Amino acid sequence: MSSLLNRSAKGHSNNTAAENSGPGGERARSDSDFPTAIRGLDNARTRIVGYRTGFLADLIVTLVRFAVIARATISRYANRITSVITPVGWVVLFLIPLTLIVGYSISWNELVVVGFALIAIALMAAIYLLGRSHLAISLRVEHQRVVVGEAASGEVHGVNEGKRRSLGVVAEIPVASTVAEAVLPSLRPGGASAHEFPIPTNRRGVISVGPVRTVRADPVGLVRRELIWTDSAEIFVHPRTISIPSVSTGLIRDLEGNPTRDLANNDISFHALREYVRGDERRNIHWKSTARTGRYMVRQFEETRRSHLVIALSLATADYANDYEFEMGVSVAGSLGAQAIRDARTVTVVASEQTPQFAKRKVFAVRALSTLTGTRLLDDLTRVQSADTALRLIDVARVTSEQTSGVSVAFLICGSTVTSQQLRAASTKFAANVEVVAIVCDPEAVPGLRRVAGLSVLTIGYLEELKRALSRSAGA
Repeated sequence: MSSLLNRSAKGHSNNTAAENSGPGGERARSDSDFPTAIRGLDNARTRIVGYRTGFLADLIVTLVRFAVIARATISRYANRITSVITPVGWVVLFLIPLTLIVGYSISWNELVVVGFALIAIALMAAIYLLGRSHLAISLRVEHQRVVVGEAASGEVHGVNEGKRRSLGVVAEIPVASTVAEAVLPSLRPGGASAHEFPIPTNRRGVISVGPVRTVRADPVGLVRRELIWTDSAEIFVHPRTISIPSVSTGLIRDLEGNPTRDLANNDISFHALREYVRGDERRNIHWKSTARTGRYMVRQFEETRRSHLVIALSLATADYANDYEFEMGVSVAGSLGAQAIRDARTVTVVASEQTPQFAKRKVFAVRALSTLTGTRLLDDLTRVQSADTALRLIDVARVTSEQTSGVSVAFLICGSTVTSQQLRAASTKFAANVEVVAIVCDPEAVPGLRRVAGLSVLTIGYLEELKRALSRSAGA
């Protein structure tokens, strides 16, 4: 009896396995066979129906998915519609149902007429938005880098790429804080038109031009649609610079290196002989002196170094009496740095770093400007701006001396508010063998050169005096 029951149970299990097997005899697997693949899954489906399966769960998921797509589509078109309605348009849309409801409720015929008149105005305004433009509009800037005061202009170019004549459009071009307008007339198919507009360059800085946009609006001002045609372009308005003599003439005279008073065991400038000590290189032994004295004698050299120029520009508002002095200081830094780069000198140009408004303590740091090429340096100088929280000249000198090694000449640039005592304190931050030259931009003072202990002070009233001041300093 027991054997019959066992065979019956075995046959039932085989039938169940056969029912759950797929084509080829493999067992069909359900989600219950992989609990780890379902449990812990966190997606939109599990948040809607959990881990349930079946027709009802699939139907709910499909309806929710359709609702999400429909909401996104409606929201996209609604944003397109609402984005073209001006505040005046919203007022008109609010007044239309208000006037009609109130007019019909109290039988005020004039108010009903006003409601229908507003409807007519709204419909006519919507007509101005219909249609597509077949124009292709591009923006061209003639020069991306100009000097303060030089003429600069941009050009908007339009081409009708359609098969019908295009209507005239007005293109708006944001230029810094202003907006320039370019009128493109009606064009036949394949026709082209260009409009040139000026770019103001009376101040140093980076001017953003564009993007070019065309505006379609009704005369009343109910709707306004803007189409963006181009990307924006940047124009660098460089500070004015002048060509000056080599900044190392009279201050550092070296072709392969300038001898210093520091002694070294290996260099090119011979200084003296001394007795051999353990660790000296045998190739430096002077054999004739060794034979004459009976003791090993080695050569001793003067250390030579390449000239390393440092130009430190203070950006602190307190170091300048007005904007004119600050702009002159930027021009002086650009003239010195560009000349040093042309002379293939090792040059470092730094500017004050700013302390954030809500910082707990002052930030002692300087920002190094690019000296890869003269153009890159002027690009960086185009972006510098004075600030009340920027480091003053004394701190700039101290941080620069700590972060820059091998300095031979240091130019400190500031305005008329920096006193002689402050200049002297700034010069003491550098090593004793560093030639420190302070350039004071003061249009009210008499240009000249004066010597303070360990410091040369050049006072200039305008940029062109820098050349003569450096020549006098080199002669002195």
